[in-house]
Amino acid sequence: MVAGIILFVLIVKRYLSQYVVSLIYKVAKRFWKTLDKTSFLALVVEPVKWFLAIVISIFAIDKLNFPSALNIEIYGHEAKDILSRVGPGIIIITFVWLLLRLIDFVALVLERKANLTAETRDNQLIVFFRDFLKVIIGIIGLLLIIKACFHQPIGNVLTGLSLVGAALALAAKESLENLIASFIIFFDKPFFTGDTIKVNAITGTVERIGLRSTRIRTADKTLVTVPNKQMVDSAVDNWSMRTERRAEIKLELSSGTEEIQLQSLVPGLKKVIESYGEQVSNHTIFIKDISRDAVIIIIEYFTPPVPIKDFFQQKNDIVLQVKKLLEDNKVSFAGDSSNIVIKEENREG
Repeated sequence: MVAGIILFVLIVKRYLSQYVVSLIYKVAKRFWKTLDKTSFLALVVEPVKWFLAIVISIFAIDKLNFPSALNIEIYGHEAKDILSRVGPGIIIITFVWLLLRLIDFVALVLERKANLTAETRDNQLIVFFRDFLKVIIGIIGLLLIIKACFHQPIGNVLTGLSLVGAALALAAKESLENLIASFIIFFDKPFFTGDTIKVNAITGTVERIGLRSTRIRTADKTLVTVPNKQMVDSAVDNWSMRTERRAEIKLELSSGTEEIQLQSLVPGLKKVIESYGEQVSNHTIFIKDISRDAVIIIIEYFTPPVPIKDFFQQKNDIVLQVKKLLEDNKVSFAGDSSNIVIKEENREG
């Protein structure tokens, strides 16, 4: 009978798990209207299938009488006692696996909802709490296995772990500091996933904020892992939170440029910048300095926080228009032309 039950469960476990998951889906659908059935089945059916098969099989095997001939001792423990402890451990492991899959599904649903908004902080919090809950469930599962398989009181285990934890806390001081720093990052919110930041000598886009470190993708497409403690203790320049982008064009004109040329050049430069309308929020054009070698004109303007590609394209267009304006006014750059005078001295011998 036991063999028949186990064989029957192995044959129908997939159909049985789909039926159970469908019942769970119908109940959850009443509270969660946007629940996606396909994703739910893909993540939950597999662990439910094995959980049901293992639970039914272990309960069926438990009804058998263990043969005394096979009840040998292994390191002072009878085989019957070892098997009676292994069964609950397997059930706990499969149940923890099921809970981890449910957490993945809830995180997937929340991530899809968060992707509908422009904010990235929601995605960041979802990933963080998903990993955090997985760690907590893993620890609880480990404690349950110790209780069920080794018959150790959890209170005594926690007391022992507290002493071991104190020693580990000293040994893993850096890891604990990084863990605490990760909570500071999530609640203080100096940056989010997808932001372009500069910390110490590293500049790049934040790809992931974990429990221990932050991963930054640099302009060279390398992945830099920075401990969260450094992200909290260092000055972080968040480029994505800028309100404007600043651009500067420095013109070093020939010192021979006439005053009348400058009088017509500066207004012309202002017209070039002002032609962009709302694309340029503020601008300043002035003659910074004059020397024997050059006349220096500074063009400084600010744009809204547009994507860097659009910013460079706009600056490229402005530079070309400035170059054309200089050519129309016949103004040359410093160093464009130079005269070399060779003096020949007559020497009388």
